[in-house]
Amino acid sequence: MTTTAETVTTETIAVDVQGNVGIVEIRRGPHNFFDENSLKELADALVNLDTDPSVRVVVLCAEGKSFCAGADLRGVDQHMLRRVYRAASQLFTTRKPIIAAIQGAAVGGGLGLAMAADFRVAGPRARLTANFARLGFHHGFGLSVTLPAAIGQQYALDLLYSGRNVDAAEALALGLVDRITDDDPRTTALDWATDIARSAPLSLTAIRSTLRRDLASRVVAALDEEATAQTALLHSADFAEGVAASIGKRPPEFSGS
Repeated sequence: MTTTAETVTTETIAVDVQGNVGIVEIRRGPHNFFDENSLKELADALVNLDTDPSVRVVVLCAEGKSFCAGADLRGVDQHMLRRVYRAASQLFTTRKPIIAAIQGAAVGGGLGLAMAADFRVAGPRARLTANFARLGFHHGFGLSVTLPAAIGQQYALDLLYSGRNVDAAEALALGLVDRITDDDPRTTALDWATDIARSAPLSLTAIRSTLRRDLASRVVAALDEEATAQTALLHSADFAEGVAASIGKRPPEFSGS
């Protein structure tokens, strides 16, 4: 890890502070798959920014082609799943507003990561999808709570059942993202964060605590339920087929077993 007064760089995360805005960049490009270690480093970075009195708002962004293409499922087991979700739970209990800048794909757990933010800005190549059912898997990362909260129960069911892709324009219409831009979404997110950061810092954290307290507690409970459901499907034939089909870029042939 390298550190200066305003920057922190780990193996997978870079943190910078510009004025009253903290910028957290995921550096596992081009697709920024997360695993237990990288998610823990991300959670630690956000928790550390909570202790920096100069930071009032956080921009969450990523290098490369994708915002986050989901979890790295190599060697995943039920114990790892629960450790991953313990790290994920910290993202929902930090104190400062977060704006996610989505420049490309936010897939599966990557969509869950984006939904942990207060706001989402999508670029022209953004693509959002909850593709779990297309992999023969159960969704995770708190999407049981965050997706219906953002877009309503019926749209959430549609996206979770179908696993279909949503482009930036549809995402805005659904309420899945809050703003879209033809330029770099990081720039738009930084401008928005800078504007919010003009507000009183104690007011920002108090408002966020009031409005997100129930969401955070429901997400923490849902993460445990989602991990249980995912564990039950981890060794199913359909999950093996879904992963193989995804790697082979072919339609899956599910058997219901």
